[in-house]
Amino acid sequence: MTIKRALFVGFLLAFLVLGFVAMQRAMPEAKEERIYKAIKIYSPYKLEKIVGGLAIIDIRTGNKEKPGAAEVLLRYDELDKQWGSRHLRVEGNHVIVLGENNQSITKIFIETPKEREFLRTFYGI
Repeated sequence: MTIKRALFVGFLLAFLVLGFVAMQRAMPEAKEERIYKAIKIYSPYKLEKIVGGLAIIDIRTGNKEKPGAAEVLLRYDELDKQWGSRHLRVEGNHVIVLGENNQSITKIFIETPKEREFLRTFYGI
């Protein structure tokens, strides 16, 4: 193998590894699908497609946040976590979703220990 070919293969592998690492950093956390979907209905944050990519809209105020393309899903998760830590409460085998004035909106049953662990790690409750 010549030096040129070795350099080419080395650079190719380096770029592939760097690309893989960058993709892993931009991926949001894994979620328990059933309970996350049930809670997501009550979250005040929604994603909207815009010409430049995605924007995060706060439905309560109408404010739009436009983070970079690589950061949008991470920021979306961060906002959900902040909202969930204030508006979700675990009592027994149920998650209680609270409104703005601490009134109970709904109860969601926790079916598995994985869902309970997800609530503890993701939302901090």
